[in-house]
Parts: sequence; C-alpha cells; structure tokens
Amino acid sequence: MADHLQVQEQQKLLNLPPGFRFQPTDMEIITFYLVPKVLKKVFNTMVVGEVDLNKCEPWDLLKKVSMGDKGRYFFSQKDLKYSTGIRTNRATKAGYWKATGKDKEIVHPPTMSIIGMKKTLVFYKGRAPKGEKTNWIMHEYRLESGKQPTPNLPTDIVKATTINASSKGEYVICRIFLKSIGLKKVMMPSYDMSIPVSMGGEQQQGFLESTTLDPLMDYDMLSSLASSPLLPTTSLDQPHTFEAGSFVMGSAVLPVMNNHYFGNHYQQMMALP
Repeated sequence: MADHLQVQEQQKLLNLPPGFRFQPTDMEIITFYLVPKVLKKVFNTMVVGEVDLNKCEPWDLLKKVSMGDKGRYFFSQKDLKYSTGIRTNRATKAGYWKATGKDKEIVHPPTMSIIGMKKTLVFYKGRAPKGEKTNWIMHEYRLESGKQPTPNLPTDIVKATTINASSKGEYVICRIFLKSIGLKKVMMPSYDMSIPVSMGGEQQQGFLESTTLDPLMDYDMLSSLASSPLLPTTSLDQPHTFEAGSFVMGSAVLPVMNNHYFGNHYQQMMALP
C-alpha cells in the first residue's frame, strides 16, 4: 500500500496521467536516459535511480525506486575487477551476477545503426563456482557502436559512445526484476488395458467399454461385469490369464487394476448368476 501511494506522489510531481506505467523500449533507454547521463545533461531522472551494484543486493534495490511496472531501472558505473584489465567486478556481499546467453544488439531505427547492447545476467548466492542460482534477473544496457557507424546517426549518441568507451567508469543502465514462477503442467499416467487377441470385433468393442475407466471416478464393478463379453465356458475354479490388463474367470472377462481386482471381488463375482 505504501509503495502504491509513493508511486502516486511521484506521478503527481512529474505531472503524469493516472495509470501511467514506466515501460521504455530498449532504444528509448539508450537515447533518452543513458546518452544524457553520460553527457551530463540536465534531465529528470526520478524514474531511474543511481546505485553501486557491488554494494547492493537485488532484493534491496526495489526499495530505492518505486517507478517501474516490470522491474526497477538504475544508473550504475561498471567496476573493473583489475585496474589494468577490462573484466567487470560483479560480486556483492551475498553473491554475484553471472552473464548468461548472448548479448542483444540495440538498433537506432531511423539509421539502422547499432547504438547499444543488452546483456542478461542472473544472480547467484554464495561464491563462484558453487553459487546457488536465484530468480533475480538483470538486463544491462550499455552504449555500443557498430563497425561502420551511419553518418546520419545523432551527434549526441556518437559523442556519448566515445566518452563511455574511453572511461574506466563506464555508465550503464540496469533493469532489475524477480522472475515469476508459474505452475507447471502435471501429466497424469495413462493405463494400458490390453485386449485378448482371441476376441472378435464385437467382443473387443464390448471389452473396451467394460474396462475403460473415467479418470477420478469410482469403478462400478457390477455394471462392468454385466457388460463384459462372454467367452467359451470354463470351470470357475480354473482361472486363465490372457494378458496384462485382463483376467478370465468362468465366462466373464475381468479387468485387473494393479493386480488386486480378482482378490477383492472374487466373492461378489461368484454370487452372480
């Protein structure tokens, strides 16, 4: 409730209409937020906070910014793992961020030039390589230029990309969110009721009707016996097994469910005419 009221207050300060949701596209994140930040231009950054990702756990970041329907957005400067290298330090006190998948290119539609890259990372608790994977996800947006930039690309984008590439404290925008876990579909096992090969077409049809059970319904033994097909008369005390899934006692073909049917219903069957 408190978060909802805080969002409403921010909307009033920004003069936003009711129901507003902050869901920028990848291209908008680069052009309208990351570029002005690198160029140190004055613009409203209330919807995008600024944090040090190495000093914050993902579950604490959501409290720092209330704007964002499907995640929170933050400016962050990349921390190099070694002063003479290019590897990024992504460790926190509780765990670390690990990159996954392939980076996605972000294209400027008017010129069809690459202006940025989107990297996906997953948070692991503990220390590598024995960390415990969590459902916390980060999308990291950085400035990037193609091998052959288009001459018509806006000057601000070109300038910001050059500054970021030459800076040790490269600015990026990170979107942090907790991946939702949906219910998995459970497949129920099916039961195979084999049909004796000695039966004719009509007898096989009757056998299927008498041995097929509706799921999660009580089995009516008397009705199934009444509709069972008749076979040549044999002695009642000489049962014969045809195949797995069927049982013959006298003139009745009985379905076997978990090998317990005959033992449980022998007395009722003997009482039938």
